[in-house]
Amino acid sequence: MPEHRFHTPEPVELEVKVPSGDVDVETVDGDETFVSVEGDEKLLELTDVRQDGRRIVVELKERKAFGISISIGAFSFGNGSLRVRARVPHASRAELSTAAADMKLRGRYGALEVNSASGDLALHGEVERDAVVKVVSGDVRLDRVGGDLRVQTVSGDVEAAAVGGSVTTKSVSGDVRVESVRAGSVNAQSVSGDIEIGIAAGTNLDVDAGSLSGDLASEVPLSNDPSATGDGPTLVVRGKTVSGDFRVFRAA
Repeated sequence: MPEHRFHTPEPVELEVKVPSGDVDVETVDGDETFVSVEGDEKLLELTDVRQDGRRIVVELKERKAFGISISIGAFSFGNGSLRVRARVPHASRAELSTAAADMKLRGRYGALEVNSASGDLALHGEVERDAVVKVVSGDVRLDRVGGDLRVQTVSGDVEAAAVGGSVTTKSVSGDVRVESVRAGSVNAQSVSGDIEIGIAAGTNLDVDAGSLSGDLASEVPLSNDPSATGDGPTLVVRGKTVSGDFRVFRAA
């Protein structure tokens, strides 16, 4: 199992670009980054792990080494897969690109960008700034995002516990649920899936939503009702569903 250690006294920019398998990333205390890669021997020979300034890169150097038995996006691979484990300093940025891999992240990240054709994403921890996620055939589970959240999914559900900035979601054949949003705006679109948005306490609501073959419901008074609003920020919510319900509720 190849293991790599790098001296990283500051947060890094971790880039993982592998075809299939599992990706596990955790942020930790200290001034060292640790990366291990397991999998098919031929794939390991073609996998490059390197440090380039603040960038730590894990990528497959030759994507057509096994012929083409599966082709998704930019990746072409045969019967191999890789298991990548990385430990990076807190507040690092993570950029993950896979064709068919489950991704698990723990800890505190500065920013997050994910592109995956098939695989689930689970973040247990926090993204301090923005998170951008594009997943086909996979579920997305996020804890806290301090900045903006942008998610596109096909055939997968999206759940986020709390978002500090604006939210933009587009989903097909999947439900979207955000437990708590405080300020900014929400623009949510879904085909064959429900949308649920939780409004943080003290936040007023300006909503414009429509649904074809679905129900609309708001448990939060709208900002055009002066008697029901307070001095807090106003969250602008725009939503559209096709064959799905749209619901706004007060976050716990």
